[in-house]
Amino acid sequence: MIRLSARFLSAVALIALFVPVLEAVAQQHVPPAPDATAQQGAPAPNATAAQPGPESAAPAPSAVPVFPKTDPANFTASSPTKDVIDSFLQANWGYDEDRMWQVQAILKTAVDGVSKVSILVADKGPKPQIMQMDFFVLPDGKHMIFSNQMMNFGAHPWADARQRLQQSADGPYRGSASKDLEIVEFADFQCPHCKVAQANMDKLAEDFPKARIVFQALPIPSIHPESVNAAEYGLCVSKMGGSSAFFQFAAAVFDGQDGLATPDGATLTLNSAVTKAGLDPAKVATCTATPEIKAALDASVKLANDLKITEVPTLLIDGFETQATAPYGVLKKIVEYEAKADGVALQ
Repeated sequence: MIRLSARFLSAVALIALFVPVLEAVAQQHVPPAPDATAQQGAPAPNATAAQPGPESAAPAPSAVPVFPKTDPANFTASSPTKDVIDSFLQANWGYDEDRMWQVQAILKTAVDGVSKVSILVADKGPKPQIMQMDFFVLPDGKHMIFSNQMMNFGAHPWADARQRLQQSADGPYRGSASKDLEIVEFADFQCPHCKVAQANMDKLAEDFPKARIVFQALPIPSIHPESVNAAEYGLCVSKMGGSSAFFQFAAAVFDGQDGLATPDGATLTLNSAVTKAGLDPAKVATCTATPEIKAALDASVKLANDLKITEVPTLLIDGFETQATAPYGVLKKIVEYEAKADGVALQ
């Protein structure tokens, strides 16, 4: 991943609660639940777990974690409510059937309106490990602080991001013209991780024909000097040849990504990709110098900044932010879950 800042990054391979830590000011999910096998964090006090069967038996089935009883004395704050916290966690973790949690405390603090929330979380397994996570909810009820990071909070933590994307994600797309199920990829043509992510993007396009899968340019010139040039070429290809031509161009650029390492190599690589997309390289090069294309790229970067996206490749699935390079099985589960949550029929 290419990081422009220290924003919390999603550990979606195992879980995806608080997600991506990118470098601008961004929409964020719940912090990833600790990997029990890595022993991150301390086990919750008095927490117990169901034990597997005898060694002589077949492989132990998944056991359900047993959380300790809650103490009413630990619920001193009226806001947020347990229902809101559960909705927030469900929005983050609902796609994972093995994820379980319990709200353990909602406490007043010395700061008026700021509440401390403690939850216990564990995954089902032969030896479930229960961990405790604490965060602070601010008086507006829409933001929280976890591990020194400000994050969105609430029963619908990325509804605003989804709406903003529906309004402003105007890049080339595959699939449906409808924005009811919208998957937006922020990517940089010179980013090696973005190249790797294209296998996932192709699978998503194949498995979810009713989704609108959008490519939004987010070049990072401080790391990739030719990324802006490549993004401008892509915008011109899309303008002159439409989305179909763009994705032919994009596939060729990613395939020949090593050629972007030098200015001369970039020119050859981009012109070759334009030709493969069926367009005239000279006309596309002229297009890249126009104010219209500069403005379009600025708007795409601004959209990313407004959403606090500063890492590529980042994927937003109806506003839910995760990594485009996550294991495909996880991405597929998230898409299916978000579609169901948003009332979108996939068949």
